[in-house]
Order: sequence, then structure tokens, then C-alpha cells
Amino acid sequence: MPLGPPSSAINIQPAVSSLSQNVPRTPTSISIHPVALFSILDHYLRRKDDQNRVIGTLLGTRTETHVEIRTSFAVLHSETSEQVAVDMDYHRTMYELHRKVNSKEVIVGWYSTGSNLNTYSALIQNFYAQETGPHQAVHISLDTGVEPGQPAGVKGYISSPVGVFPKPENCVFVPIPVELKFRDLERSGVDLLTSTALSSLPSTSTSSFSSPTTSLETLSSSIENIISMIDRVLTYVRAVLAGEAQGDAAIGRYLMDTLGASTEGDADVGGSAAEMGGFNGRLQDTLMVSYLANLVRAQAEVSSRLALVSAA
Repeated sequence: MPLGPPSSAINIQPAVSSLSQNVPRTPTSISIHPVALFSILDHYLRRKDDQNRVIGTLLGTRTETHVEIRTSFAVLHSETSEQVAVDMDYHRTMYELHRKVNSKEVIVGWYSTGSNLNTYSALIQNFYAQETGPHQAVHISLDTGVEPGQPAGVKGYISSPVGVFPKPENCVFVPIPVELKFRDLERSGVDLLTSTALSSLPSTSTSSFSSPTTSLETLSSSIENIISMIDRVLTYVRAVLAGEAQGDAAIGRYLMDTLGASTEGDADVGGSAAEMGGFNGRLQDTLMVSYLANLVRAQAEVSSRLALVSAA
């Protein structure tokens, strides 16, 4: 899809030998983990009063056409109407410390808050392009929604040089799609933060804010969600058994694996001994923990009564 009206600019590329075949492809999509977003928001909340925006380094992994952002760290910088300065030594020191912890994550680009992309943004983009070379550096723009008329959101960009003889401060930021990616184990935490943030929004009738969700409310909401999912599964299974709906082999197999219904006799349909006891094994662990807890409680009660008898 074209991003704007057609341009009459000419892009001249010299004829290159077979080395051009090794040039990395341009990323077409970005996925970002919640940890990186929370780190950017924390950096924005801790900014100085005279700072309009904050910047930092994005770390993650990349493939030929996809960039996965897993974490980030803040970078010191100062920005005025006349110049911009970035603490490159601090950036490289932080990156070296991070590599000692996780050597698989590399620099994939940088972030900034706000929606303003100017000449200074192009200069910073050029600096990070040198850090990520030969790959392109991606830029994440996180709009906090503080400025009036600017909704909160996350946008991703890559840069493209402008002109026959491009300069570092002359480039166009091309938007690419960004999606939030998190593991199944992180879903409950993300849902909790999302529900708390939504419940804290002022209502249309009053300007008061709701209090954060308590632990008991979170537990109750999780149990209700699990009950709702079990009811949907039971409704589907009963409909398939009654002939009211056509069964899906993939869904049936997934339910068998989840509930530990596979047996050694199911080897002809793909079952194996390693798949046995998925749900049953967890249930036995839960029952064992419950039994040990009751046993400890009984021993504590007997010990307290013996102490009372001895005292008497």
C-alpha cells in the first residue's frame, strides 16, 4: 500500500557484484514484549521536568523480515532547539553489561516517547543504524496520550534515505506493523494490568478514579474465567456427542493431550506414553500438596494440645 503520493526523486544505486545478494532484507513486522513497553513507560515517568521525550535502546532478536523486541534500557540524552546529544559511552556500557547476562539479544533499534519525528530523530536513527549494521535499525514510537489530541499507542518505523546523495539528517520514516507478543504464562499478568488500567479511567459521570484490583478480586476473576472456559468446552463436547455439531480432530486431540486422556493403546492414533498423565499428573501433585498441608496442620494442633497438657 503506498504511504503517500508518488515522488519524482531518483534513487541511483551503483552496480554491485554478488555481494549485494548478502545484503539483509528489510524487516516487515515488529513484535514487542510487555517487559519492553513497561520499561519505556517507567523511563518516561522518571524523566526530568524539562524533558519532552526520552529515548533508549531496544534489544531482541531478528530474522530476515521480522524483529522481536524483548527488552530495553534507557539512554541519557539532552535535546534543545539547537542541538541533540546522546551519551554513547553510557549506551555501549549498558549494552556490554546486558550481553554478560543474555548474549543472544542484540541491538535492534531505539525507542522514543511522543509522536514527533524530526531532524534529531533522523540523526539518532543514523547512530543506531551504525550499531545494528548491516541490518536496519527499527524505531518504536510510544505515544503516552498525555498531549491533547494524541491517542496513546505504539508505532514502528524503519528509515529510508532521501535524495541522490543522502545525508544522516535526511531520511523518511516508513511505518511497519507492530504487535504485542507475550507468552501464555504472562497472559494473567497482562490481563491484570489491563483491567486495572481500564478500571482506573474516570467515568463519564464522575472524575474519581477506581482503586487498583485487589488480590482476592484477581483470584475471583481468574476462577470465573476458568469456569467460563470449561463451560464452553463442555458445550462443544456435548454438541459433538449429540451430533449437533461436526467435531474437529485437532480440537479433540488438543483436549486429549491437555486432560491426559492418551494411553499406551492409542499409539496408532498418535498417542505415546510421554503424553500420559498431563492433567492427571498435575491433579496428583495438587492432592499430594493438600495432603501434606493437612498433615502438617494436624501435627501442629497435636503439638499445641500436648503443650497445654504439659503446662497443666
